[in-house]
Amino acid sequence: MQGAEDRVRMTYEDLLALPDDGMRHELIDGEHFVTPAPSWPHQIIVGNLHRLIANHVHAHRLGVIFVAPLDVVFTKHDVVEPDVLFFTPEGFKAHVGKRNAEGPPDLAVEVLSPSTRRRDEMIKRRLYERMGVGEYWIVDPDIEAVKVFRLNAGRYERTELTLEDGDTLTSFLFPGLALPLKAVFEMP
Repeated sequence: MQGAEDRVRMTYEDLLALPDDGMRHELIDGEHFVTPAPSWPHQIIVGNLHRLIANHVHAHRLGVIFVAPLDVVFTKHDVVEPDVLFFTPEGFKAHVGKRNAEGPPDLAVEVLSPSTRRRDEMIKRRLYERMGVGEYWIVDPDIEAVKVFRLNAGRYERTELTLEDGDTLTSFLFPGLALPLKAVFEMP
């Protein structure tokens, strides 16, 4: 039986060699994760977040916001594609190249899907914390809540906001911007 230390770990080069199949491919500690295209409610929430944040970021020259797919290469064995990611101007200059980002975004956002819930809430949260991602938002459409993790002295501190409580999402990354959760979870 093969032990964890004996298993073959994929690298970013291995990932790039895979045929384009329209799926999301990520590596965490060399383990290959494949996720099908997300559902339309997932995509609406991603679009809402991008729309709500992007104009503010552009108007105030706060940095650059992306939506997946964009590879974030932490190490040759750790490559992820957050649903939404943000870099300050300094972070953009330091980490974003022609093909991918090589280093931590200032903000990573994952919108939970049934197939990614455990990975996003546990495995990616630990990876993002370890790699120094300043803020990590986990958006949960099922309970209309956002879990906000902010890095403090190398560890994440967690706050949970809910639509039911009428909460508004703010971040020091976006001074002057307040995102009512009603707008984040708005559906057609």
